[in-house]
Amino acid sequence: MSGVNSARGEVSITINGQHYVLCLTLGALAHIETALETSSQEELSARLRKLSAADVLLVLEALLMGGGNPVQYQVLQGADIQPTEAAIAIANTFALAAQGL
Repeated sequence: MSGVNSARGEVSITINGQHYVLCLTLGALAHIETALETSSQEELSARLRKLSAADVLLVLEALLMGGGNPVQYQVLQGADIQPTEAAIAIANTFALAAQGL
């Protein structure tokens, strides 16, 4: 898909019929750590394995911000987002970021 730079770790997701870019930036990572109340990579990794639906929206909010798409949590709560697509997009975003390390 055009507009997605996988070399930068970007992943596409469809929300309300529109395509958006997700990216795990340092700012997005800090936002996720704060929102999920973790203080280390080990805690974050464990926490990401047991996300609630609300947690998924928090992570999406941060990754959307990292991708240059500031979509607020409140907007995401009412958005048409396929759960499976969200889970796959989040996993792929973290996987691409790990490859870049």
